[in-house]
Amino acid sequence: MQAASPVVIVTQPTSGPVLPTSNWQTGMCDCFSDCGVCLCGTFCFTCLAIQVASDMNECCLCGTSVAMRTLYRTRYGIPGSICDDFMVTLFCPQCSLCQIKRDINRRRAMRTF
Repeated sequence: MQAASPVVIVTQPTSGPVLPTSNWQTGMCDCFSDCGVCLCGTFCFTCLAIQVASDMNECCLCGTSVAMRTLYRTRYGIPGSICDDFMVTLFCPQCSLCQIKRDINRRRAMRTF
């Protein structure tokens, strides 16, 4: 009797429709494209984190997490990896959070959020 070969999964299953690939609406350091978000992220980081979590209907304690960035990125088909998300949130949490909020604001304006 021959043993069955193991099943190898090469793509991560998704729970919803596959979205086309897009990119971030602004770069990591594009603070001058929305100074209000930049100032809020610099001087009231916790407030901005709560706003982002609220925008995404998540717990207010999750706004600055790697999981939040990964969730947002995968929701909108933005290329990247969990490792990239970890490094960005570890070394520049303000830039990461501001980028997410700017992206949310722009997608809202385009009615795609």
